[in-house]
Amino acid sequence: MSTSHDADVIVVGAGFAGLAAADTLVRAGRSVVVVEARERVGGRVETLHLADGTPIDIGAQWLGPTQDRMYALARRFGRATYPMHVAGKNVLRLRGKNGSYRGHIPFRVAPWTLANLGWAMARLEVMARRVPLEAPWTTPNAASLDQRTLGDWVRANVPARDAESIVRVGIESVFAADPDEISLLHALFYLRSGGGFDALTSSEGGAQQDRVTGGIMALAEGLAAEVVGAGGALRLGAPARVIAQDAEGVRVELDGGAVSASRVIVTLPPPLAAELEFAPALSSERAELLRALPMGCVIKCVASYEEPFWRAAGFSGAAVSDEGPVHVTFDASPASGRPGVLLGFVEGVAARELASWAPERRRAVVLERFAALHGERAARPVEYVDRAWISEPWSRGCYAAVFPPGVWTTVGHTIRRPEGRVHWAGTETASVWNGYVEGAVASGERAAAEVLSA
Repeated sequence: MSTSHDADVIVVGAGFAGLAAADTLVRAGRSVVVVEARERVGGRVETLHLADGTPIDIGAQWLGPTQDRMYALARRFGRATYPMHVAGKNVLRLRGKNGSYRGHIPFRVAPWTLANLGWAMARLEVMARRVPLEAPWTTPNAASLDQRTLGDWVRANVPARDAESIVRVGIESVFAADPDEISLLHALFYLRSGGGFDALTSSEGGAQQDRVTGGIMALAEGLAAEVVGAGGALRLGAPARVIAQDAEGVRVELDGGAVSASRVIVTLPPPLAAELEFAPALSSERAELLRALPMGCVIKCVASYEEPFWRAAGFSGAAVSDEGPVHVTFDASPASGRPGVLLGFVEGVAARELASWAPERRRAVVLERFAALHGERAARPVEYVDRAWISEPWSRGCYAAVFPPGVWTTVGHTIRRPEGRVHWAGTETASVWNGYVEGAVASGERAAAEVLSA
């Protein structure tokens, strides 16, 4: 391989992990080429616009306390943040009937249900605190925890029917996966990584607290512009296919060409990274890890109305339901309050099924569930749009990859380990805010620091 390189470092993927890595490197005076399969930056973040110009985040959208890197990016690029609307009563639909409650915990349930909910959440929090964030595989009794699924734990510890329903909805909302697909060890790691179950499922004071004015994709676009402005190169519509390395450097073969550098940072979701051809081949442990990690599955559904009519009736727009396929909704209206926007999620097994449906059929089913939760007016939006992320070829799912049983304790220790000149980033490699954009940014900075040290 020639010692004449196109750049010091190649970054594969222009999501937040890749852009943060590139930004860190160019600020340190290194030359960078970022290659991206899509015709845009942002990865699993994308901002669309309704017919009236209202921006909607059809991918990741929220910021919350302790996500300091994301708030810093918002300030850096002059983007204000605003709190999601939470004032009013929340809807709780169980066994076909709607009730309401205020705050985060659905107190309007039977005492036994509430007690079981409180005990289960407290027990998970205690267990999660024992997991070392940098090395989950070293957790006491790691092998036993990693052989069980989160679903196994729920069945054994949440006997109250309504409590189990609420817990399962919470789990699907956090992981975009069925509890039986997730290692209990991974669930505990993820809970601690994001500050606990309460923080991960809360709006006010939690991970769903704030939004970025104009859409969060503007932060990715700002990073990309600064990388290019500092002399970095950005190649869109250029999927990476082969990564070859030797003693002199690395060569990444793309659709339509190739680039070479001293080192490469791969930021792709694990299923996509597993499809790259490596020469020489990856270690058996790293290859097994990439093949073992499926993506969560979610369809994000957005309906807009002339106004947020639920607010006038004293409701927040938030809802939790034991009936699928939409289990949770939120008020996703802009800061001005106009138009009114309802956001709902279809997740896990249901998302896999509905992703194959015709858009009109999916729309009808989602709006029927919106109406069941928020009244008949919710069935008649001005505009409706959804995104089945499992069908997006350069993501293969959302929010992040999940660890099935047995992965952390067998090959999980390779999650951040470089393979020669190949370094790894992406939210799945983050120890704090794993699965979130904050974690993606932190992972890119960490991988860039590794390269600078090398």
